[in-house]
Amino acid sequence: MKIILVDAWNTFVCENWVNIQLQKLLDSFPNKKIILTNANAEEKIKFGIINMPYEVFSLEHNPNKTDPRYYEIMLKYFWLNIEEVVYFEHNIDAVNTAKTVWINTFYYDKDKKDLAWLEKFLINNL
Repeated sequence: MKIILVDAWNTFVCENWVNIQLQKLLDSFPNKKIILTNANAEEKIKFGIINMPYEVFSLEHNPNKTDPRYYEIMLKYFWLNIEEVVYFEHNIDAVNTAKTVWINTFYYDKDKKDLAWLEKFLINNL
């Protein structure tokens, strides 16, 4: 069963609150979820990326998600290969970077918050 990689800031967490509608959508899938962030310990507190319902992974800006090594390290950390994950992210640079390492990635527009398109992506790729 594939793992859903979830962008943290401006996707799952916004201004110290969890996007409840997004969480309900994610919880409707039995797949494991992992929240990906660049945040260090201080930033996790500042942005409210604490006490999350899913495991949180961060390399604390060393490197950031705009560097392909972030995804390579993350996959190795969890003993995963690219066929075992799908990812959605609001930062277009991070989306494009994840795609360079062949991760199936969906651009989630943080302003539109189009859960219908995200749901279609998940249904079609899980």
